[in-house]
Amino acid sequence: MLTIQEIKQLIEQLDQSSIDEFTYEVNGEKIKVKKNKQVSVVNAAPQAPAAVNEAPQLAPAEELLTQERQNSQPEAKEEPQSAAADYDHEIVSPMVGTFYSSPSPDQPAYVQQGDHVKEDTIVCIVEAMKLFNEIEADVKGTITEILVENGELVEYGQPLFRIKNA
Repeated sequence: MLTIQEIKQLIEQLDQSSIDEFTYEVNGEKIKVKKNKQVSVVNAAPQAPAAVNEAPQLAPAEELLTQERQNSQPEAKEEPQSAAADYDHEIVSPMVGTFYSSPSPDQPAYVQQGDHVKEDTIVCIVEAMKLFNEIEADVKGTITEILVENGELVEYGQPLFRIKNA
């Protein structure tokens, strides 16, 4: 069975992804994780058919995990209104995937804060299902802010860069 640490890592990965539900089963034991709901661990030992529809009971360790997860939810941070004046355009992720700032780990980043870009300048790669998609700036300007870290999971429509038009 998974350790508490592995379950915590699984919850964190699920929270950062677009997956809403995940089920893992091994050696007759099953864990099912649903986003923004609860973690439930159920033994998959043979049961009477009526018991399948019953709601799983959380064991004390799982209750603590659920409480810890709820307590560790990051609070929404309000951005100051003046921040809107620092950029004219946001480059957003066209898909769910992993953000890469450079073509390979041993090469420098495509762009840095303060760099000038053209419409066809490649600013990053978003990898989805082993396909590496080059993302272009689509506008002419200066990178004012890089909003994600290298290797971070990104969602569809998530802002990646902010640009001040030239």
